[in-house]
Amino acid sequence: TGVEDEAPAKPHGSVSSCPLSAVVRLYVYALHGCLCEVAFTAVWDWCSTHDRRLAGHSSLWALPMYATAIYFMESLRSRLLDQHHPLPVRLTAYTVFIYLWEFSWGAGLRLLGACPWDYSGYRYNLGGLVTLEYALPWAVAAFIAEKHVIRNTLRIRLISV
Repeated sequence: TGVEDEAPAKPHGSVSSCPLSAVVRLYVYALHGCLCEVAFTAVWDWCSTHDRRLAGHSSLWALPMYATAIYFMESLRSRLLDQHHPLPVRLTAYTVFIYLWEFSWGAGLRLLGACPWDYSGYRYNLGGLVTLEYALPWAVAAFIAEKHVIRNTLRIRLISV
């Protein structure tokens, strides 16, 4: 289950440990999300243009967007695992959450004149803010987040002697 995966090893002797704070986890998630976005856009652009520079791109707005999305996915992950939902159900829930999150952030940023993406050129888009063409990449990202990023971030312990 979700909680059992994060159980730390028992400290030895006078060594104690504590989990990462929410602020540190937000930092980890922000960096992970931006790195993945830059890598994804580099590969996506290469597939369409064969640009060997692999010059991916992102925006500073992505830092708080990814940080908070993955942070909220922690509790969603825990609930879904505790209720023993199978992987396809969990991935669907994560992907729906990601679409709602991306749409909300996009709408807010558009009101500020600051939305760094526009999916209007995609066939299955909603207001240019989300596109169904990215459903599979978002599901893969959710899988990586559940199985690796969130799980391992929650397992990290800071040791004090």
